[in-house]
Amino acid sequence: MIEKRQFYIGGAWVDPVATRDLAVIDPATENAVAVISIGSAADVDLAVEAAKNAFVSWSEVSVDDRAGLLKRIIDIYERRSDDMDEAIRLEMGAPADFARTQQTPSGVGHLQATLEALKAHEFERPSPRGGSLLRHEPIGVCGLITPWNWPINQITAKVAPALAAGCTMVLKPSEIAPLSGLLFAEILHEAGCPAGVFNLVNGDGPGVGAAMSAHPDIDMMSFTGSTRAGVAVSQSAAPTVKRVALELGGKSANLLFADADLETAVRFSLESCFSNTGQSCDAPTRLLVENSVYEQVVALAEKIAPDTKVGNPQDAGDHIGPVISELQFERIQGHIERGVADGAQVVAGGPGKPEGFETGYFVKPTVFADVTNQMSIARNEIFGPVLVMIPFETEDEAVSMANDTPYGLAAYIQTGDPERAKRVSRKLRAGSVYINGASPDWDVPFGGYKQSGNGREYGEFGLEDFLELKAITG
Repeated sequence: MIEKRQFYIGGAWVDPVATRDLAVIDPATENAVAVISIGSAADVDLAVEAAKNAFVSWSEVSVDDRAGLLKRIIDIYERRSDDMDEAIRLEMGAPADFARTQQTPSGVGHLQATLEALKAHEFERPSPRGGSLLRHEPIGVCGLITPWNWPINQITAKVAPALAAGCTMVLKPSEIAPLSGLLFAEILHEAGCPAGVFNLVNGDGPGVGAAMSAHPDIDMMSFTGSTRAGVAVSQSAAPTVKRVALELGGKSANLLFADADLETAVRFSLESCFSNTGQSCDAPTRLLVENSVYEQVVALAEKIAPDTKVGNPQDAGDHIGPVISELQFERIQGHIERGVADGAQVVAGGPGKPEGFETGYFVKPTVFADVTNQMSIARNEIFGPVLVMIPFETEDEAVSMANDTPYGLAAYIQTGDPERAKRVSRKLRAGSVYINGASPDWDVPFGGYKQSGNGREYGEFGLEDFLELKAITG
């Protein structure tokens, strides 16, 4: 049993104000692997006070010194990458190879992209007509709340630009998957992050999250999670008129046209939806298929879907693991059962656990056909390995159907016509559009339209989220 009951406040590991333990469950075994403390508003007050005091000096530190800290963090992070792999495997059931090749490297990706953005950023420049100086300054004390599905990815996507901007911060990682965040605090401490610049308090949303959002001495909230929770953060933050940056849910459409290489497109569609056991906010979970090839695509999906294997996270190999928790497992089962009840055709998978996985929160990779865009499984973010397939007749109908959702985080296009790809991508109401299996680098902005959030993260765009603009005239 790993004991991690302390918080990182003011450059030291400190006991919580009041004792309240929470077990961290390995979703592959359903056993407790660690224990943490759940914090309170009193712990948040201590962390914010430390951050507020540290802001006075850290906000004046030179770009070179901030860049030096990021370089040291990168070096230590790379040295401790095996520890990060294991933390992510334990806390969220990520398969060992997936943690090593995808989850853990995302942290270095964000740190390096932020370092490059910091070095290139122009913090002072003259106004367009001259006569004034435009100056970027750190926004202040930032509250950072991160999710469990890509834990270190979202932590570094927020902490790195906040540090680079000259902000100080309080981080609340997910209480379900806190081990990677606690390890990252150790890395920052070893790198010589000044006391109070980075603080970590574990806790839940109604307790620590709400206290952070409403705190009068926190100048900005950066939140990644569900749309429901993002609304709560915004409401709590409103009375203090602080900046709120949100990266929320998605139900991303994947438009497959008849002129695409169908087998390649179907394989990409399934692999992308099922990756990370379907627990990605930008996963292409709605596969919209041109009607002339719909039956062919359904047959290909039925053939290819079984290639996605479910396996123990400890085992090497290319397979998916469990979903994060019993609660999430039950929610996903409810969505699958609702799809069956609504008349969708189960092409692969279905309700229940995969054979041989009675213990652990394992879900069958599931594909539905004959879905309409108004069915529950097409409207709601399932956040598991569940793909729905919907036919369309024309390009305009495909675009209309793709945009007929409260979300707008990502969209995907599969086509053999470059002009169609350009034309359709401009019409899709989403923050990111991926064409024929393309994936972006860490310096490409990430964020959503509509109820998928506001603001943009990654690289220079993430850095600017943490900066205020001052005009000095005369």
